Amino acid sequence: MKVRDIMDTEIHAVPLDASYEDVARLLYTKDVSGAPVVDSEGRLVGTVSEKDLFRIMYPFYKSYYEHPESYTDYEERENKIDEIRSHPVQMFMTKDVFTIDPDAPAMRAGAVMLARNINRIPVVENGVLIGMISRKLIYRKILEYHFEV
Repeated sequence: MKVRDIMDTEIHAVPLDASYEDVARLLYTKDVSGAPVVDSEGRLVGTVSEKDLFRIMYPFYKSYYEHPESYTDYEERENKIDEIRSHPVQMFMTKDVFTIDPDAPAMRAGAVMLARNINRIPVVENGVLIGMISRKLIYRKILEYHFEV
């Protein structure tokens, strides 16, 4: 089974000029846990996930160690969401993105996801983003094919 056979071609891409709030709304409304980030010409420049959104709500290590007292009131921490809602996606997206060719074996994509502890990989052909492959897609297609579920 090839990546091309099971990838999702309905891509919910995030534009490079998106804010934290834009990204959060997109992931929530499309019910996806992550998405590719593309520039104005549609080229892949990164990915963003719920994990990235969650991580930005918490302090960076340096800030925490310099002012730990600012981070012990968790209700106040939750209120900090208003401060980060306009942060640009470039601030918290993953820039070093592994991509995969559509003709690669699906099991190779799965192995890479396990090795890198990631849930999805952008599928790129001739420099163009054409789909996304996820752990869930691989798992479901393998079960459907081999167990006829």
